[in-house]
Formats: sequence, C-alpha cells, structure tokens
Amino acid sequence: MRTLRDRLGPAGREYTLERSTLVRRTPEHTFSFFADARKLEAITPPWLHFRILEAPPDLGRGSLLRYRLSLFRVPLSWRTVIADWQPPRSFTDVQIAGPYRLWEHTHRFTAVPGGTEIYDHVRYRLPGGPLAPLLQRIAVERWLAEIFDYRSERIRQLI
Repeated sequence: MRTLRDRLGPAGREYTLERSTLVRRTPEHTFSFFADARKLEAITPPWLHFRILEAPPDLGRGSLLRYRLSLFRVPLSWRTVIADWQPPRSFTDVQIAGPYRLWEHTHRFTAVPGGTEIYDHVRYRLPGGPLAPLLQRIAVERWLAEIFDYRSERIRQLI
C-alpha cells in the first residue's frame, strides 16, 4: 500500500506518507529487527550515504539517535528521539533537529496470516515557506517514494 496525502495546517502544509510491507515473521521477531538502530543503515538507500553517529545499543522510549546523510553531496545532520515505544506492536521516532520542519514516523507491526504487516505512517512538513509545495511536488515526494520502496525491499530480504 502506498499513499501520500497533504493538508494545510496552521504551521504550513503537512504531508502524510503511508506504506505497508508484509514479511513472513512474527511481530516479535520483526520488532526486534527494528529495535537495533544499526539496522537502519542496512535499509537506507546507498545514494543517501546514511550513517548512524550515535545510538544506544538497545532502543526504548526516550532514546536519542544522531545520524548523517548527504543529498547531492550536501551533508545533513539529523537527530531523532523515540517518543513512543510499545514492543512488539509499535514505536514512533520524532525529529528533534534535521532537514524537516516536522518528521514523525510511526511504525506498527500487526500479525496477519503468514507473518507480519509492517505499517509506516509519516507526518512531515518541509522548510521553504511558499516554495515548500513546489519542492514537495518536484523532488521530495519522489525521493521519499524511492527511499521507502528501497526500505520495503531490503526489509523483506533481511527479515
């Protein structure tokens, strides 16, 4: 399932990305894969040059993560916090510093016949003021689709 919605709120245009991936593992096994922050590098496209700079060995509510990536050879720093942690059903990471005005990514793991549905729900806002909708339309929407397509494929390979 792939959907992208947007709406105009008081702090500017907010976009929503939703994705669903099926894997042939239990929610407990699937959640444990995501509980290791180092796995994030393995499921991020190589063209982003994504590296985790700081993360605790075991994630939980309040865990802080710091990463670096580059886009068109421009280095970007990103910090997130695990705002919600409900093993083995869900967790939410929220950007506290980085390229977006808002980034809130909820991961849900639901038992389904034959395995687990991994459901991603991302709320985000872009910088750029009045140019943000144009940036979304010509670049960010496509980039996020490519990133989440890659993630989905890699998750199915690795889990």
